[in-house]
Parts: sequence; C-alpha cells; structure tokens
Amino acid sequence: MTNKQRYVTFLMGLLAALYSCRRAGPLPEKLWQAPDTAMIPHTAEGDRIRYGRSLIAHTAQYLGPQGSVAQISNGMNCQNCHLDAGTKPWGNNYGSTASTYPKFRARSGTVESIGKKVNDCFVRSLNGAALDSNSPELQAIIAYIQWLGKDLPKNYKSPGSGIRELPYLPVAADTVKGKTVFLQQCQRCHGADGRGERPAGATEYRYPPLWGPDSYNTGAGLYRLSRFAGYVKYNMPLGTDYQHPLLSDEDAWNVAAFVNSQPRPAKAFPADWPDIRTKPPDHPFGPFSDTFPAIQHKYGPFGPIARQHKK
Repeated sequence: MTNKQRYVTFLMGLLAALYSCRRAGPLPEKLWQAPDTAMIPHTAEGDRIRYGRSLIAHTAQYLGPQGSVAQISNGMNCQNCHLDAGTKPWGNNYGSTASTYPKFRARSGTVESIGKKVNDCFVRSLNGAALDSNSPELQAIIAYIQWLGKDLPKNYKSPGSGIRELPYLPVAADTVKGKTVFLQQCQRCHGADGRGERPAGATEYRYPPLWGPDSYNTGAGLYRLSRFAGYVKYNMPLGTDYQHPLLSDEDAWNVAAFVNSQPRPAKAFPADWPDIRTKPPDHPFGPFSDTFPAIQHKYGPFGPIARQHKK
C-alpha cells in the first residue's frame, strides 16, 4: 500500500468515526446526583433531615388544608414542583441550593437565606402562609436541603441543578397550539379541567392541579414561561427525563403558555423587583423599564425584550 493509499484509508476511517459520533449524539452530561438517603445518619440531626424530606414529599399531610401540624397551604406537595423530593436532575431540584445560599436575589433586592427561599415557595407556589422561622418544620426542610448539597463546594452551581431553560422562541408562545399539546400529553394525569387528581378522602393529590384554586398563584416562579417551559421539556409527561425528552421546544413553550393562561389564584407582590431594570423579560407584571406591552412580557417573543435590556 502506497503512502497515498494509507492516507486515504486513514481519512476514510476518521470520517467514519466522526460520523458515528455525530449519529450517537453528545455524551451525557455529568450532572449533580443526590446522596443516598441510606447515608442519612441515625442521630438527632439525621431525624431532622428525614423529617425535612418527608415534609417535601408529603407537604399536604403535614401542612395542607387537612394538615396534621398546621393548615397553611393549598394541598400540593413541594415535590409536585421539586420532583423526587427535590433530587431529580433538571427537575427543579435543590442540588445547588446549599452551596449558593445565602445570595442576593434581584426579585427581592436583598440577600436571601434558604429559609426565605422555602417560605417564598409556601407563599407563592403553595399559595399559603410562611412557616415560622424557628418552627421545627422549617428547620427540618433547611436541614434536608443542606444535606442534599453537602458535597458541593461553596458558591458552586452544579450542572443539573434547578431547571434547564430553553432558548427563546422567535415568536410568541401559542396558547391554542398549547391546548392541543395539553389534551394529547397532559390531561390523562392532570385532567381535562387541569384540576389534577386527588382520591376521595386523601389529603394529597396523586397528580397536582395545574390551574384552579389549589394551584400555584401568579407570583410563583413557574408562572414565568421560561421557567415553566424548561421544566416541562425535561420532565413531562410523567416519566420523561432530560436524556429522553418527548416534547419539542416549541411544544413545551406552547403548553406552558396554555397552562399559565388558565385561571389561578392572583396574588400581588408589589415589592418584587425593586429595581425594575432587573426584571426578567418574561415577568408579566409592570411597571417595566422598557416599552414592550405586558402581553409580550407574558407570552413573548422575549428575544427583543432581552436584547433591549442588554443595551
């Protein structure tokens, strides 16, 4: 074989290898993984951690309308939004909460603690009341969140933490198309009326309501489309994960828009975003630092707003 033939053979092999890699897709990301719950110590602190996990997984049993400890929330569980008790990769998990808090948040304009973050969820996503800062329940939830993030260095946000947001659509999200996606992919769990499913006599929802009086209110993080669309894309329908998404980006944006167009508790938070220049493009409530209408801040297109904010 001549040198030229060897070179051609080499190139053909290289091209074949590259093609194979392209077909196989990118290597899976190394994402945050929750520590094994079997490793929770059998101590008083371990008992607190386990109680915190139970509060996240079964919030309604303790703190819902028929709660055994208090009746301060709407009947949803924290893990209805923070999947698998806050441990699922890209499932709105708590992986990097302990390593990144306390931190400054533009929404409040203050440095926030983990306790403040938790109570915001109770007031907004659970449409209820805040826990007392010294209550055993809040302290247990904080202990669990800190245990989940115990292996991460301070100020490090691990890939897989929180929600993986999607690129903006070039057009507004379409609620009509979103309704079609909902009926095809979501109603079998959440119901055609979006009210979820709670067995007779049960204190917890089997499948949570997406709108209506028992759902998250208009101040919740998932009321922002960029947050909700990314959450839906990599977690829904039930059983979906980030490696095997079922919906396209467009479908995720559209179904998120449809769900957030439905009636839900309205709760005003006039102190949010004290510096209105820091409001994200998809925060739907004024006043705004730009000239785009409120409807565009709710449904998009968000790209023009984001570009103006960068100027």
